[in-house]
Amino acid sequence: MSAIADIRPIPIAGIAALREQLSNGHDVWRSPDEIARTAEFLRFVEAEFPALADRPPSRINRRTMLKVMGASLSLAGLTACSEARSIVPYVRQPENVVPGKPRYYATTLSSDGFGIGAVVESHEGRPTKVEGNPDHPASRGATDAIMQAAVLTLFDPDRSRTPLKDGEPAAYGDFLRDMAALASRLAGSGGLGAALLMEATTSPTAKVQVEALRAQYPRLKIFRHDPLATTAGAQASMALFGKALMPVYRFDRAETIFSLDADFLGEGPGRLAYARDFAARRRVRAPNDSMSRLYAVESTPTITGAAADHRLAMRPSEIEAVAAALDAVLGDQANSTPSIVDPAWMAALTQDLQGAGAKALVVPGAHQSAFAHACALAANAKLGSLGNTVEFIESPDEVRSDGDLAALRSAIADHSIDTVVVLGANPLHTAPSDLDVHQLFSELKLLIHFGLYRDETALHAHWHVPAAHELESWSDSRAYDGVASIVQPLIEPLFGGKTIHEILAALSGRFDADALALVRQTWKALDDTAWRKALRDGLVPDSASKPVPVTMAPDLGGLQHHPVTANGFDIRFVADPWLRDGRYANASWLQELPRPLTKLVWGNAALISPASAERLKLENGGIINIARGSANIDAPIWITPGHPDDTVTLSLGFGRKVGSVAALAHGYDAFQLRTSFAEWVATGATVTPRESKAELITTQHHQAMEGRAIVRHASLDGFRENPGFVRDGVPRAPTESLYPDWNYDEEAWAMAIDLSACIGCMACVSACQSENNIATVGPDECARGHEMHWLRIDRYYSGPVDAPDVFFQPVPCMHCEKAPCEVVCPVNATVHTHDGLNAQIYNRCIGTRYCSQNCPYKVRRFNFLDHQSFDKDEAGPEQAVHNPNVSVRSRGVMEKCTYCVQRISARRIQAQIENRDIADGEVVTACQQACPTRAISFGDQNKKASKVVQEKSAPHNYALLEELNTRPRTTYLGKIRNSNPKLVQPGEKADG
Repeated sequence: MSAIADIRPIPIAGIAALREQLSNGHDVWRSPDEIARTAEFLRFVEAEFPALADRPPSRINRRTMLKVMGASLSLAGLTACSEARSIVPYVRQPENVVPGKPRYYATTLSSDGFGIGAVVESHEGRPTKVEGNPDHPASRGATDAIMQAAVLTLFDPDRSRTPLKDGEPAAYGDFLRDMAALASRLAGSGGLGAALLMEATTSPTAKVQVEALRAQYPRLKIFRHDPLATTAGAQASMALFGKALMPVYRFDRAETIFSLDADFLGEGPGRLAYARDFAARRRVRAPNDSMSRLYAVESTPTITGAAADHRLAMRPSEIEAVAAALDAVLGDQANSTPSIVDPAWMAALTQDLQGAGAKALVVPGAHQSAFAHACALAANAKLGSLGNTVEFIESPDEVRSDGDLAALRSAIADHSIDTVVVLGANPLHTAPSDLDVHQLFSELKLLIHFGLYRDETALHAHWHVPAAHELESWSDSRAYDGVASIVQPLIEPLFGGKTIHEILAALSGRFDADALALVRQTWKALDDTAWRKALRDGLVPDSASKPVPVTMAPDLGGLQHHPVTANGFDIRFVADPWLRDGRYANASWLQELPRPLTKLVWGNAALISPASAERLKLENGGIINIARGSANIDAPIWITPGHPDDTVTLSLGFGRKVGSVAALAHGYDAFQLRTSFAEWVATGATVTPRESKAELITTQHHQAMEGRAIVRHASLDGFRENPGFVRDGVPRAPTESLYPDWNYDEEAWAMAIDLSACIGCMACVSACQSENNIATVGPDECARGHEMHWLRIDRYYSGPVDAPDVFFQPVPCMHCEKAPCEVVCPVNATVHTHDGLNAQIYNRCIGTRYCSQNCPYKVRRFNFLDHQSFDKDEAGPEQAVHNPNVSVRSRGVMEKCTYCVQRISARRIQAQIENRDIADGEVVTACQQACPTRAISFGDQNKKASKVVQEKSAPHNYALLEELNTRPRTTYLGKIRNSNPKLVQPGEKADG
């Protein structure tokens, strides 16, 4: 159970042994090596700290460790490189500011151009923590890992700090003088020869400004480059409905869901809201409760597929055929289109969809073709779910364009464009490899780049202007359902950055424009009272888009299925879940956050199936060459159970060398193999094994389960027959103990985690890191198993290696009643508190690590090195990102989950001031608050009506390793899947 990294390769023989073992009924497993029981694996798990024995001590220099923090170089940007000489304390304290008491501001963070509402905690003008805005439809109080890292990127010392002219520092006034000359030239020519290259945006203010520029410069061209954009959905709706519309899904109304290669829980601007609605239909507490059923066909493993009750892995080139088969079956044309899907599986799916009728929902993957989208929309129409489980709105994507990057390339090539202003995008890194924009951009007379970093495009631009961070900016944005919200700054720009609205104003000849005034002008219909309310609430009232009634066109609007001859390997391109297209590559929190399924950190790998690895005689970390056309890359492989055969998944976002943290990461640059005609799926690739290997860093192996009932699961029918299934075959917990008993006269804090609701999104881990000042340690220390996360998400498999079920289990400190860690500490640093916490007193700890060795859950982390700088001369912006309510630990102490004791203390103090008890739900831990599915409940188990007591009273509540008699305060609700009995093989367990 320990969070020790394991980088050993999986031997080829292990895959064959794995299949044999699983055929004999082995239940839950974590890795192929665990089942294969190789000698090397046994030696590994029998060691108390296996990774420490296998690796020599790493040599860490102080400079590298400072880079790892991502925000820990000099404080030059915050202090203007000069010592504060004349300072005085508060004489007239700012109104409503109480030192030490945080204030909270509603704002909006961007996700692929769409807005997600946030509430940001600020200490004396310093943003420290991001939470979701419970009133915003896109977040509903939840966050994801990228939102949590916003405060880290705000204080990133690698951010651009000054304008650059031809690569040399220059004054912003000089830039404005050049912009005045450009504006004069554009006015004379009507904008001839000039173009804007913009990212996706839903900002109403940006739309107003761009349209004003079009009117001012009629010949100005607007192009769009968003490497993660998908246009097939708009193409399908145009063909079917005559207009480009955007679907909004209602998972809270759906009984049967079919995901057609759609990762709706992990991708897209509505992912947090969709996860909340999906999980709400999956909660089971009593045998008569119902739950929705999810079928998934997917071309690469995702957290949506992991949540599915029935999942099929298909090659990317086969997904269109599945869509065609579904359309044919629902249209009573089953014989017209041969299905590549197992007939029994397709029959069960279609019968469930037809039985659900208007409560059915078919969701196509955003990256899928227009034909696949059309088939999905036609299926929803035939089922009667249009207007119920799926609605359509006008796209919130505000700014219309004259083409994409390929169109801009053509315009530059034929010399009709010689001036380009790049707003936010980084085309020299993210452009498809067949466009060769590097050569073309070098021929421009003027290239202006506006961005947060001096990235690849900035370094080749004639002018680069630093952008203001989202937490420093005034702007506005729309959510996935069209709701508008205001982006308000929490701090003045640290490095003098400008907003996109100021740059657009300068292009029009307005050089003294104020971003706030521009946004207010857009929302001039709001008087001062309504404006303040919009800022306070985090959204503009009554701004959601109205559903648009649609009428289906016959014959899929003329869209045709184009069968692909699958020669060679298929390539599936995916955005890294944390780094996305690479824009967050300099955030150490995100680099070190394990990917949900592979648990890889500080690098990426090419994912392939066990069968493909077996055929190619490959092991984990083995290098392969992936070639398609004239392009090829080398990448290490990672064998991924449940991955489709003859397919390789490549993730975007890595391979960057700009940025001190990004340069520490390993990995390949998948953009080198991506083309403008195959942005998400490519066929006909050649995969050739190399002789070399690479080190991959993963936290996947945390020792073996050794046959213990750690993750417990059942089907819905099995739960109805036996609600207490979690007790089957499990040793009874002892009733007597040599450990002391504890009495709780006040609170007794406890936690319950619903495994049916957990989707493994890792938001809780990132939120815990942000809240508790948890250090990142870098790739070398991660490889040694020294990662510091207080909360981990264990991933388990069950079933055949080629098509297993996946389970996620969050593991914080259990806060045991009979805690083995407490009795072994020689200096009494590990103690039991009056309210039931296993507390760690840092200034007593002398680093014996006895507590960690005695902990059966391996949830304690030892701080081996000084990952935080305490030298006042070297203290950097990382000091600003720290939560002042949590101590910053130096080396040599044991760290662990505290149930966010600082939040408990704050609420206790407030309740004492008001002479009352702490109300149920008043204390919310960081992991609980971030969770989009509300899988975590926390409260006082002395209050019999509390939410956590209700959860623990469920018949499928159990404690982890309860046979050890540790009596954990953290317990779990067993995983329940809504399996279709028709798809359960004879003799097979009906438990997923």
